[in-house]
Amino acid sequence: MKASKGFRRGTRRRLKRKTREKFKVGDFLRKFKPDERVAVNINPSSHKGMPHPRFEGKLGRIKEKRGDSYMVEISIGNAKKNIIARPEHLKHVK
Repeated sequence: MKASKGFRRGTRRRLKRKTREKFKVGDFLRKFKPDERVAVNINPSSHKGMPHPRFEGKLGRIKEKRGDSYMVEISIGNAKKNIIARPEHLKHVK
């Protein structure tokens, strides 16, 4: 049988959350300002606006707001990647 090549392939442990962490309303109502530092912390219970799992745990900066989502610039080596993610998948970093 051919192996699946889906979006969430190989993320059984990476996208797992404990029961108490699964749904908090405050995560969905977070606000960010441009040039603010954030960490990508994917919430597996919300599929909307979820960045690719390869960006889990990466740090970046908010570039702009796009509708309900935010554009985040992440540096990977010398390359700069722009991802679009909703606030429940982002976390403030000091």
